[in-house]
Amino acid sequence: MAKKVMTVIKLQVPAGKATPAPPVGPALGQHGLNIMDFCKTFNAQTAQQMGDIIPVEITVYQDRSFDFIRKSPPASSLLKKAAGLETASGQAGKMLVGEVTWDQVRDIAQVKLEDLNARDIDAGARIVAGTARSMGIKVVEKATGAEYVAPEDTVVEQEVEAPAAPVGEVAAETEAAEDQEQE
Repeated sequence: MAKKVMTVIKLQVPAGKATPAPPVGPALGQHGLNIMDFCKTFNAQTAQQMGDIIPVEITVYQDRSFDFIRKSPPASSLLKKAAGLETASGQAGKMLVGEVTWDQVRDIAQVKLEDLNARDIDAGARIVAGTARSMGIKVVEKATGAEYVAPEDTVVEQEVEAPAAPVGEVAAETEAAEDQEQE
C-alpha cells in the first residue's frame, strides 16, 4: 500500500551545506521530520556540486518519513557563474553588468532542459537568454576575450516633468484651441 502524502516542501539549499539552521530546520521541523537525517542525506548526494544552489522538493508522508527530488540549479545562478558575476543588475534593461555567449546559454539550457517548459534545446536556450536579459546580462555571438565594461550610454535616466496645469484645464484649453482652428 502506498504511503499517504502529507505535504510537499520546496526549498533552495546550497549543495553540500544543508544544516538544521533556517531555512531547512524550521521548514522540516514543523512537519516533525528528522532534520539531521535529511541534512546528512542531502549533503552526501550533493557534495560533488559544491557552490551551487540546489532546488529540492521534499515529499513528507503521514508516517513522518520523507523522500526528496533534487532539481537542476536555477538558471540565474548558472548565468552568474558563466558571466563571472557576484550579483546581477538591479536595473535590467538599463544597466548591463556582463555578457555570455550563445554557446554558454545553450550549455545552461542543456543542464536545465528537464526542468524547463521547452520542447527542445533551442527553445530552452531562448528561455535562458530571456533570463539573462532580465538580469542585465548581454547574450553575444562570440566571446570578446576582454573583461566586460558596460558602455556609458546603457544607464538611461529619464526626467519626468510635472504638468504645468491640471489635466482638466489642459483638456479645456485643447478643446478651445481646436474650436478656434475650425472657425
